[in-house]
Amino acid sequence: MKKTRIVIALLASFLLVGCAAYEKKNQSGAAVEVNGQYLYRSTLDSLTLGLNSEDSMRVAQQYISQWAKDVLIYDNAKSRTSSEIERQVEEYRRALYVHAYEEYLIERRMPKDVADSTVAQLYGQMPERFKLDESIVKGILVVIPTDAPKSDKLRGYMAKQELDKLEKYAYQNASGYELFLDKWMTTTELLAQLPVERAELENALKNKNQIEFADTVKTYLLQVTDKHLRGEQMPLEYARPQIEKIVLATRQVEFLQKERERIYNEAIQDQKIKFYE
Repeated sequence: MKKTRIVIALLASFLLVGCAAYEKKNQSGAAVEVNGQYLYRSTLDSLTLGLNSEDSMRVAQQYISQWAKDVLIYDNAKSRTSSEIERQVEEYRRALYVHAYEEYLIERRMPKDVADSTVAQLYGQMPERFKLDESIVKGILVVIPTDAPKSDKLRGYMAKQELDKLEKYAYQNASGYELFLDKWMTTTELLAQLPVERAELENALKNKNQIEFADTVKTYLLQVTDKHLRGEQMPLEYARPQIEKIVLATRQVEFLQKERERIYNEAIQDQKIKFYE
């Protein structure tokens, strides 16, 4: 292995302003050389900016030592690297390039839209794949103090979905109010807002649509307007993102196979591939 050369010229003077002799020897801006690799003064300056001369010296020495060790261990490793390691490095390098190029092709050229008919067809063909792991609901959640006035009227507003009256009451009395008539909420999401365990909530959802829980200071009113219980098939709208992911994953494999075939055929046509007998 070639002789290791470490050039460290007057480090202490380097860290102070105005070392003319050092500057003359290092017109390129290099402060340290190790086996042809350079550590530049600008790097050390950025590390020691704002430090006094003693701290600057300490920080710079530590950084130089670590940097030099890294260069040396890498050079020693390279000098003893087997051809198998080199092959693995080259394979990894090629894989990175290929992966980046395939991502570019997918982003720029692969269609991302999934037709409603495709979603419906897959939903009908694979019903067992779209079973709910937990219940989902649509509805209204209102949290009020236990002694809130006219709570019976609130229950009526929720049951009848009298939203104007409900919102007025919630504004005046509720400490929490969420309207989710148009989106599904999982039991996990509900449990983050309710003082109950999962089993108790799941059991309540099976038996009724207006559900109440209470702790020492608050009452939690949940009006369910639509629900699908754990173990049932997901509604199509809820399953759609999962179905689209399946379709796009399959499409991606087919798309990349076609791109490889296209590139191969173009190479043959352009005589970039030569066959020898």
